[in-house]
Parts: sequence; structure tokens; C-alpha cells
Amino acid sequence: MIDITLPGTGGMMPLERRFLTCLFAGFEGGGVMIDCGECTQVALRKADCRVSRLSLLLITHVHADHIAGLPGLCLTLQNAGKTSPLVIVGPRGLAKIAESLLCIARGLSFPVEVRELPPAFGGFDFDFENERKQTVRVDYLPLRHGIPCYGYRLTLARLPVFDPAAAKALGIPVKYYKILHGGAEVTLDDGRIIRPEQVLLGGREPLSVCYFTDTLPFTQLAEFAAGADLLISEGMYGDEEMRESISEKKHMMFADSAKIARDANVNRLWLTHYSPALTNPKQYIENAKKIFPRTTAAYDGITTVLPVKESKT
Repeated sequence: MIDITLPGTGGMMPLERRFLTCLFAGFEGGGVMIDCGECTQVALRKADCRVSRLSLLLITHVHADHIAGLPGLCLTLQNAGKTSPLVIVGPRGLAKIAESLLCIARGLSFPVEVRELPPAFGGFDFDFENERKQTVRVDYLPLRHGIPCYGYRLTLARLPVFDPAAAKALGIPVKYYKILHGGAEVTLDDGRIIRPEQVLLGGREPLSVCYFTDTLPFTQLAEFAAGADLLISEGMYGDEEMRESISEKKHMMFADSAKIARDANVNRLWLTHYSPALTNPKQYIENAKKIFPRTTAAYDGITTVLPVKESKT
């Protein structure tokens, strides 16, 4: 499963009613965040995110509303008892900026590793360093903004369905179920060798969440997000009268993200990264829903568990 939370949904500056856009994805093995603007640590606390699980921080780009909260986030992780490494990934130039920001958070209780991405489509596997040894696939796509910026896709492979009835019929002790479910064979006390395929019912589709913000719309966005369980995409404004202004600043409208969701055939769309001037995103939600009905105007603290239905609406 993947626990998805948006602690904040705003763009440009934090407001009393809305924190800056970021994503927290919780896995059994650890946590992944996307972006950390000013006050992100407060937003995480209000959204009840388990920050101590955080292992990987993905930065879309280095505008202040997406990275200026890095020192506060790291100090919060330290206060939560973190000792394992924090890996920070983002565009070229990130290392220098991260070093400058962290000069006010020296002597952290955990190492920080910064990795800069090439200016091209790509991906990598990230292994969580704990007993679960879970791996998440991270794919990235250069976006069209004023500075280098990336969209991200997180994908989690799922274990096949375990058949306890078949295991019972074979006389397999329960203590071996987890080993077989994990894909390893076992040798029983009577000498029989049991292979995983004898008790597994077949594979399941992976889970994936895709995240776009601060970009003009373009064809490759739908290709990158194809089939995602959840697409989280920016909607600076819902009012089409704002389109010219938003396009000049290289951002997307509600309708733009809805078209991407429709063309990508995703399961659901959450809109985020609202302009500070957009006080009531729900007022314009029909501009997106008429294009992609399964659209939600996300709000601070919205959460869901993939593949389970939303726990908040």
C-alpha cells in the first residue's frame, strides 16, 4: 500500500488557511516527500504525517515555495530521532542551494546526500534502508517552467496474492507463509521443497502516483502519467479568464490538468498548487470535472491509501 497525503496545496507563499504544496507518501519501508516550502514541517505535523519514516526527498525545482523549508524539515527530522540517511534528489544546481540552506542546520543527527538529475527523462530504484527492504521506482520528466523543473512518478510493485487454502492443503506451517509470499522457496521438516508458485495466485498491477506542478501543459505529461492510480497536478486558477496570465508564467489551469488526466486514463485527479488569490478552489471544480469527472479540488491534509478508497473527501 501507499499512504498519500498533501500537507499543503498552495503556491507562492504559505497562508493562514493554506500551506505550500507538498506530498508525503508513506510505504511500509519508509517515506518519500516531494517538495518542502516554507512552513512544511508545520503542515506535516498538522496532517499527522510520520516524518520519522522519511528517507527520500524529491525537489521539483528550486523556487523558494518548493525548497525554502529544507532547514526546518531537517531539524524536525532530527527532533524525531532520525539517524538514517536523507537522500535529496532534484535538478542540477540543487547541491549548492541545499548546502546554503542547511548552513543554518549544522550538526544534524543524520547524513544528507544530494543527487542531481540530468536534464532528460529517466528513473531510478530507491531502496529503503530498514528491515522491510522495500523498493520504490522513481521516474522523472523535465517539465516546462522558467527554470529546470521535474515531474515525478512513484511506482510500487506489489506481491502476488497468497493462497492460504493451497498452503493449508499442502500442510505448510504458517511460519513459512511470509517467506513463500516474498518469492522464496522453503524446505519443510519432512524434506519437501515448496516453491512460491504452488501457493501464489498470480501477480497484481503495481501502484503508482504521479505529480506535476509548475509547468505548461504538453503531450508528454499524459504519456508519463498513463494509467496512474492517482495524478496530483497543479491548478493555479480555475477561471479561464486567467489563462493568458498563467500561461505567461508557465503554469496550468484546472482544465489543463483535467485534460492530462483524461488523456492518461488515470484513476483519479487531485488539483493542487493554487494561487494565493484563489480563495475557494471548489468554486471552479466543474471546469475540470466536465473534462475529467473523477477530479477533486485537494485541500490541506487530504489523504488516501492506494489502492483503498479515499478516507477523506
